[in-house]
Amino acid sequence: MRYFLVAGEASGDLHASHLMRALLEQDPEAEFRCYGGDQMQAAGGMLLCHYRELAYMGFIPVLLHARTILRGLAACKRAIAEWRPDAVILIDYPGFNLKVARFVRAQGICPVYYYIAPKIWAWKEYRIKSIRRDVDRLFSILPFEVAFFEGKHHYPISYVGNPTLDEVEQFLRTPPMDYEAYLQQQGMPPSTPCITLLPGSRVQEIRDNLYRMLRAVSPRAEAGALVVVCAAPGVPDALYRSVMERAGVPARVERGRTYEFLRHSTAALVTSGTATLETALLGVPQVVCYYMRFGRLMNFLRRRFLKVPYISLVNLICGREVVPELIGEQMNEAGVRRSLDEVLARREAMLRDYADLRGRLGRPGAPRQAAAEMVERLRGGK
Repeated sequence: MRYFLVAGEASGDLHASHLMRALLEQDPEAEFRCYGGDQMQAAGGMLLCHYRELAYMGFIPVLLHARTILRGLAACKRAIAEWRPDAVILIDYPGFNLKVARFVRAQGICPVYYYIAPKIWAWKEYRIKSIRRDVDRLFSILPFEVAFFEGKHHYPISYVGNPTLDEVEQFLRTPPMDYEAYLQQQGMPPSTPCITLLPGSRVQEIRDNLYRMLRAVSPRAEAGALVVVCAAPGVPDALYRSVMERAGVPARVERGRTYEFLRHSTAALVTSGTATLETALLGVPQVVCYYMRFGRLMNFLRRRFLKVPYISLVNLICGREVVPELIGEQMNEAGVRRSLDEVLARREAMLRDYADLRGRLGRPGAPRQAAAEMVERLRGGK
C-alpha cells in the first residue's frame, strides 16, 4: 500500500521514521512519500520537501514566511492528489497538517490517520472540530490524552504508548560511550562532570535559549565541568559557535550523540518538548528552560490562554511538578543557575519521580502497535 506522511520538525521526523519501519513489517510492499526529514528518507521514504523549508514558529516568523508556507501546503496537496495514496499519516504539526487533513477529506482521497495528536489540550481546543470532521483515527502517545479526547470530547482515540520509550530503550541496549576515553581525547581530567544543553531544534529557539543557558552554567564551566551543546539536525555549527562566542563560555558542540552525552551527564538544561521526556527516561536531573521575548507579557498571556499548568511533558504526564520550568521572564541567568543547584541537591527524589513517569507511559512498542492498527484498518476499509 501507499503511505503519504507529513512531519514538520526533528522529533516528528524521528517518530515517523520508526513508524515507517513498523509499517514495513506489517506491509512489506509499503511505499512512502513524505514531507519530513533525513530520518524519514533513511527509512525508505521519497522526501518531497524537507521540514527545514517550512519550520517556522511564532506569529511574526509565520507571518513573514506566509508565502513560503502556503506554497509548501499547495505543493503537498498536489502531491497527495497526484499520487493517490492509500493513507495519509500526519505527525503533530497541526497548523499545517489539519489543513492537509481537510483537503484529503474534502477530495475523498483516502483515510487520514493522525499519529502524535495535536496538543489541543494546551491551547486551540476548538481544533477538535477539525479533528472530528477530517481525521479517521487519532493515535495518541500521551496517556492523559485519553481522558481529554474520549472523556471530555467523546472522540474515541487509540493510545499506543510513547515511542520515546522505544527509542531510549533501544539506545540503552548499546554499549555506553567510553566517556573517560572521550575526556582524555579532549584533554580533560578523568571523571569531569558533564552539563548537557539542549536548546531546541529550531533556529529561533536556539538563539533565544542557548545564550542564557551558557551564561547560567558559566561558574561550573570555570570550575572545570564539560559543557556540551547538542546540535539539532540541519542547524549549522556556525550558529552555535556564534552564540558561544557571545556568551564567552567554553563549550563543545556535538552532533548526533545526544543520548550518549545525556547518559553521562550530571545534569541538563532542556528546552521543552520531546527532549524533556528523553532526558527523564535517561535518568538525568534537568531544568526546563524556555525563553520568550516580552517574557512578562508572555507569562501573562500564558496564564490567560494556556489550558494546562505545565509545558514539559514530564510534568504533564505526572500531573505535578517533577522538573522545574523557567518560562519567559523566569528564564534568566540567575534563575537557571539557582534551579540547577536545586535539582542536583534533590537528585534521588527526581529519579524516583522519573520511575513513576516511566510506569505511567506503559510498555514500549508504540510504532508497532500504531502500524498494526493502521494496516488492519486499511485492510478492513476503515
